[in-house]
Amino acid sequence: MRTMKNLISKQRSLLLTALLTLLTFGTVSAANSTLATNDMVGVSFWLASAMMLASTVFFIMERNNVADKWKTSMTVAALVTGVAWYHYTYMRDHWANSYAASGDAQVGDSPLVLRYIDWLITVPLQVSEFYLILAAIGVASAALFWRLFGASIVMLVAGFLAEANEDISAISDGMVWPLFAVGMLAWIYIIYEIWAGEAKESVSGASEGTQFAFKAMALILTVGWAIYPLGFILGQGDGGTDNLNILYNIADVVNKTAFGMMVWYAATMDTKAAASEE
Repeated sequence: MRTMKNLISKQRSLLLTALLTLLTFGTVSAANSTLATNDMVGVSFWLASAMMLASTVFFIMERNNVADKWKTSMTVAALVTGVAWYHYTYMRDHWANSYAASGDAQVGDSPLVLRYIDWLITVPLQVSEFYLILAAIGVASAALFWRLFGASIVMLVAGFLAEANEDISAISDGMVWPLFAVGMLAWIYIIYEIWAGEAKESVSGASEGTQFAFKAMALILTVGWAIYPLGFILGQGDGGTDNLNILYNIADVVNKTAFGMMVWYAATMDTKAAASEE
């Protein structure tokens, strides 16, 4: 029975991988952009999209090798990188086309709306991974999920309004930094919940592998996510569009792929530990 179930699961994974391949062909064939040799921002977009796709395939295939209680976490990890890959195929073309048209980076070249659409989907999924890891070991609460989810939405909305102030008449220049501060406070609250709040207390009784992965994910959320406000600050000056996009792309690759790898590590270690006890 278990063998049949595993076979069906593998067939589903192969089907999803084939679907991703078809989507890849579609985006590549539809692209009419050319990457300039001196366009380092464009290079970072292409590298990020490739890393996201590779990570998605890896998480989908490895989902078959973990215990059932970890499959949802692995699915979410694949969703995070998969959604990011899909949006990056459009962000990279947007950047390359505008770069080719202008010969240089302009403020309007940054794919702001596409990036925040991506974040609005992937960031709440990422913070929900902490809840899912705790749910896998039976110590999660719904209240924790909603607190993390709500804080991530506040962080993203405040960040978008701060960055899009030039296009939104209701947002004056004087509101940029207060909105930035609101986003920072929401991020700090998420950090508190993970390092000192309910999540920290709940994971204390988990297996060694799960605790290691949880702490590594918390470190990524603290240190890795710090790249985003740094990119925002550096992007405020003249010629800051390049700095902003390179830092955002680096942060996305590190935070989305490494985050998922920690989920995979926890799932693999816990599955092996459970198998050795049988």
